Amino acid sequence: MICAIALRFNSTKVVEMKIGFIGLGNMGKAMANVLLQKYPDLVVYNRTRSAADELEQAGAQVANSPIEVARQCEVVITMLSNDAVVEAVTLGDEGLSAGLAKDAIHISMSSISPNLSKQLAQHHAQAGQAYFAAPVFGRPDVAAKGNLWIVAGGNNDQIEHCRSILEAMSRGISIVSTDPSLANLVKITGNFTITAVMETLGETFALMQKSGIEPQAFLQVLNQVYQSPMYESYGTQIAQQRFDPALFALKLGLKDIRLVRQVADEADVPMPLVNLVYEHMLSAIAHGRAEQEWSSFAQVNAENAGLK
Repeated sequence: MICAIALRFNSTKVVEMKIGFIGLGNMGKAMANVLLQKYPDLVVYNRTRSAADELEQAGAQVANSPIEVARQCEVVITMLSNDAVVEAVTLGDEGLSAGLAKDAIHISMSSISPNLSKQLAQHHAQAGQAYFAAPVFGRPDVAAKGNLWIVAGGNNDQIEHCRSILEAMSRGISIVSTDPSLANLVKITGNFTITAVMETLGETFALMQKSGIEPQAFLQVLNQVYQSPMYESYGTQIAQQRFDPALFALKLGLKDIRLVRQVADEADVPMPLVNLVYEHMLSAIAHGRAEQEWSSFAQVNAENAGLK
């Protein structure tokens, strides 16, 4: 059972801890920059060394491997692109687990499969280390302002111990379970609900355009009715076909939808809409949109309607 506790943070207290951050993509770099403001001895690592240059100039320490990060830190955060990378960074010969001290904490903030999250929790427990999942909702521009929403799952004492770290990056947190994997389930399923909005917008914009109403004009109505930042943001992207540069690439969105389909299959839960979104995403990638903003898959509806 998931029991969500939503907390908004106002505390300015910072607990003294040496923190490491692994993964400096669009999201990771924004999050690490925010952390560096409160934890000036932050240790960072990225497979492509140049991604750490900006943080190093701001005062962060740059490590040469995940194990080197872990050897220096009480808490190590990972923000990585997929299961394979998280597994390699955590469990490899030079992985963070090999360098993490007893009772030190790994916070996985990546969007990964619930199955891998279970595996990581078991591995760290056997090694005498702590682990909890804390994936996030929000784009890099939101992360840069410290306004993410965090979904946490794991041991409550461990989450509480890291409260100041989570506060630094977010406007609030939902603690959904003592099982870390359920936080990952909430995250990937939440991403599916976002793509469902995109699919709806793509379909309705195609109908509006073929009927003689500009998508942007229809979006203005929706914005008045729903007053939703999600409709406004993604609706504008789709209506204006503004998909470059990507803050969250379509290929990463497809990864999350694949994970939702896998979990739904394992749970014997029919999800017809997730299958439709998956097919439209796959079609968009086949037509060269993999590196575009993930909302670009909604254009498949326009193309299917014979629109350019």
